[in-house]
Amino acid sequence: MRVLQRLHLPAFKNSMVNINYGNKVVQWITLALLAITWGSSFILMKKGLEYFSPQEVAAYRISVATLVLLPFSLPNLSVLSKNWRPLLIAGLFGNGIPAFLFAIAQTEIPSSLSGILNSLTSLFTLAIGIIFFRVAFLRFQILGVIAALIGALGLIGFGSLTEFGTYAKYASLVVIASACYGIAVNIIKYYLHDIKPAQITSLSFLLIGPPVAIYLFSTTDFITTASTKPDALWGVFYLSILGIVGTAIAVIIFNRLIKETTAVFASSVTYLIPVVALTWGVFDGEQISLEQVAYMAIILVGIFLINSSAPGRFFNRIFR
Repeated sequence: MRVLQRLHLPAFKNSMVNINYGNKVVQWITLALLAITWGSSFILMKKGLEYFSPQEVAAYRISVATLVLLPFSLPNLSVLSKNWRPLLIAGLFGNGIPAFLFAIAQTEIPSSLSGILNSLTSLFTLAIGIIFFRVAFLRFQILGVIAALIGALGLIGFGSLTEFGTYAKYASLVVIASACYGIAVNIIKYYLHDIKPAQITSLSFLLIGPPVAIYLFSTTDFITTASTKPDALWGVFYLSILGIVGTAIAVIIFNRLIKETTAVFASSVTYLIPVVALTWGVFDGEQISLEQVAYMAIILVGIFLINSSAPGRFFNRIFR
């Protein structure tokens, strides 16, 4: 409790409510900050993995986010009691499973590749919505799906023949994580649309956080490593930023941005995240080839077609 008081979380909670998201300048600044925050998540995971195992990285990230979100979750337990099933699914597929998949994947693939493959979330959101929720779609969006898949397959299969198996295996984990995000988005949209974004985020973490924290502190060597391994506290620092800023605070702000602006505007962060992730990767010495950049560009074009309604008239005329 003293830790929470020192963090001044109630004050932070009120400050987010008072932000004027109707201001265009505020909207663009928020969008840029979200892109920088989420685009930096992959390099933060990479730095954390220098000291801790993938399981410890994911579990600590979730545990910290759960703790920070307590001021939002505890006052809304009545909401939890009525909606715990969809909240649990949203928590598992929107936060729990992807956190572990991303951490494991980045033991073998560059953080920049994780960032670009993460943009496939839009593809899976659309596909799952069409298959399971009978979401209407425009014909040109199918071109977007095809383009994104071609780009993803190119990135997943990129590398020498001797490294193809391992490279593809771990890159596929990021694709699976993106599919999990697609499931969570549809669950939130169709089963939790009447609940406030902060409640959805905090309560879904409250359901998955405690068992993950028990796992972290009772079955792993996280405490021992943090207290005995040289410079391991730097790893704790990187992962704390990831959990507090990149996982807890950013999700709430993003959901608020959707509510106060439009889904199209907020979803444009999808195109900025890979740019930030790629920039961090190059800055950290990761080798990026022109072939990889080409596949990344194909994915972004596909995601644009999936999310945007602008090309609709043009493509619909072609397909008549």
